[in-house]
Amino acid sequence: MRMLTSARRHREPTGPREVARPDDRLRGAIQIPRARLDCFVASLLAMTILLFAAPVARAQDATLIAAAKKEGQVVWYTTLIVNQIVRPLKAAFEKKYPGVTLQYTRADDIATYQKILAEGQAGRMQADVFDGISNMLPLEDAGLLAPFTVPNAGDYPPELKAKNGYWNAEIMYVFTLGINTDLLPRDRVPKTYSDLLNPTLKGKMAWNGNSVIGAFGFVGNILATMGEDKGMEYLRALAKQQIVNVDASSRAVLDQVIAGQYWINLMTLNNHAVISAQKGAPVDWFKLEPVPVSFDSVALLKAAPHPHAAQLLLEFLLSEDGQKIFRENDYLPALPSVPAKVKGLRPNDGHFQANFLRPENIYHELPRWQKVTQDLFR
Repeated sequence: MRMLTSARRHREPTGPREVARPDDRLRGAIQIPRARLDCFVASLLAMTILLFAAPVARAQDATLIAAAKKEGQVVWYTTLIVNQIVRPLKAAFEKKYPGVTLQYTRADDIATYQKILAEGQAGRMQADVFDGISNMLPLEDAGLLAPFTVPNAGDYPPELKAKNGYWNAEIMYVFTLGINTDLLPRDRVPKTYSDLLNPTLKGKMAWNGNSVIGAFGFVGNILATMGEDKGMEYLRALAKQQIVNVDASSRAVLDQVIAGQYWINLMTLNNHAVISAQKGAPVDWFKLEPVPVSFDSVALLKAAPHPHAAQLLLEFLLSEDGQKIFRENDYLPALPSVPAKVKGLRPNDGHFQANFLRPENIYHELPRWQKVTQDLFR
């Protein structure tokens, strides 16, 4: 709040024609005090709002926690790695909210979607909260989701949450080149997408050929950023480079790059390259802009059997405390105010251009990306 300090000082007459009227003097005398009074009233009002708002917020929190404890548990269907992140989150959540048990079931995107859909159609919903890359869109279409918000929702940029409130990103996936630095010196690393067409790279590049975290995501990024015509022209040229399709996760493809089977993984999660490099592996990540970025998002089920505990879990996962747990377990937090373990891995702190592959983009465009991959890279 800015103090009002622009009141002009009343001037005494400097010549015979400058006659000061009594009301001028009165106005000048009370101008600064009145401004100060206005400022004081505004400050007092703001303090009053804060004083009353804090107890209300605490009361609301207490009411939510009490209701969650009556429910006793929350059920989370997750696609995340259990040992790496789900168990640490469970331990922290249950420590913060004793009396509320976090139950979880782990499966991939498709299996999670199928299980929730079956429960919804049978009218026996077991899950409260779930996550995934794009599985929330068909479940939204099926009418099984409920919109939600969290206290710090405003801290998440628009590209990381649904406009209608049905999902919010919890972690980011930033896809870059993963390079074996023994086989490909840093000064010869591709710096643009066109550089991938260099004949010396033919047969030396690989990706997961059946995943958004692989060929599908790469194709989608090219078509979205270059446009249909130029994008297809580029992809036809890239196909002549004989990209190797590996039936394994992006992490496993990177491990094969580290082992020397290939020079480059075209769709490496850049934080994976950092983890391996810190352990002494000959690997590094390099960005081609715009960098494709997707994320794992959380969503709330409309028929959640434990709605208060579900809200509590959502608030925890998306809070600074929850996001720091993701960071400490080598994930990239979606919340901008929580820095990554290594600076520069995300678009917001690495200052690089990104193309966000949002859930709706993936859901609606994936069949097209799959067809292009099948036609050109098989």
